[in-house]
Amino acid sequence: MVLWASSFIALKIAFQGFSPLIVIWGRMLVGSFCFLFFYKTLCKFRYQKGDLKYLLFMAICEPCIYFIFEAKALQLTTASQAGLITSMLPLMVAFGAFFILKETIRRQTIIGFSIAIVGACWLSVSGESSQNAPNPVLGNFLEFLAMVAATGYMLSIKHLSNRYSPVFLTAFQSWVGAIFFSFFLLSPEVNIPDEFPLIPLAAMLYLGSFVTLGAYLLYNYGTSKIPVNQASAYVNLIPVFTVLLGFLILGETFTGTQYIASGLILLGVFISQRRAQQLG
Repeated sequence: MVLWASSFIALKIAFQGFSPLIVIWGRMLVGSFCFLFFYKTLCKFRYQKGDLKYLLFMAICEPCIYFIFEAKALQLTTASQAGLITSMLPLMVAFGAFFILKETIRRQTIIGFSIAIVGACWLSVSGESSQNAPNPVLGNFLEFLAMVAATGYMLSIKHLSNRYSPVFLTAFQSWVGAIFFSFFLLSPEVNIPDEFPLIPLAAMLYLGSFVTLGAYLLYNYGTSKIPVNQASAYVNLIPVFTVLLGFLILGETFTGTQYIASGLILLGVFISQRRAQQLG
């Protein structure tokens, strides 16, 4: 979760030197090459008939759709606000499990989700336009859509983790992402860089190695050992780390109203998780 929180900061820094699609493609490419060191582990899997559609769905959700929305979101809103939107992910996973896996959803989860939605909307509306956040309302909404894609990813990764190793699943999504985003390089709207500023380049390399390789590998391993709802609950730590890193590295701050709205988001998450722990 620390690594994932730092990705919001690293993306903001990388976008200062490169176009978003170049950054996303670059991090996927770096991550893909990193997985070559695990080639012996990658070869140890048994494909089961029908799994290809689940593997492709996993990779299309994240990194493909997820990174498109998140890249645009971070052009329009602050890293801190985007990080707070991620606190809604565990609740969305619970709703996804209800509709897809037919798991029971508790009343407290619905209450918590409703409070978190109100807080997220309030946070977005109260956001003021600035050089680093020209349209926080749209940016936060796009980050919410990224969380929808992340929900599909988390549900599918749990389904596949019983048959495939975390290394294989993480490498698969990284390679699919590298191929997927390479097609965007053909677009005339993508500016191919002729210079490589050191700090943005370092941020892109960090995203590809420590985040694409490290964070996803650690999460996929953890998901293979514990229930998906329990694993997704750790996502609640991302907003805390993101706000802290955003303040320390980027100098981002909140208004008084945004602090209250942020509190509503965390309160909604706390209510839903507290009920689950009591019944557990």
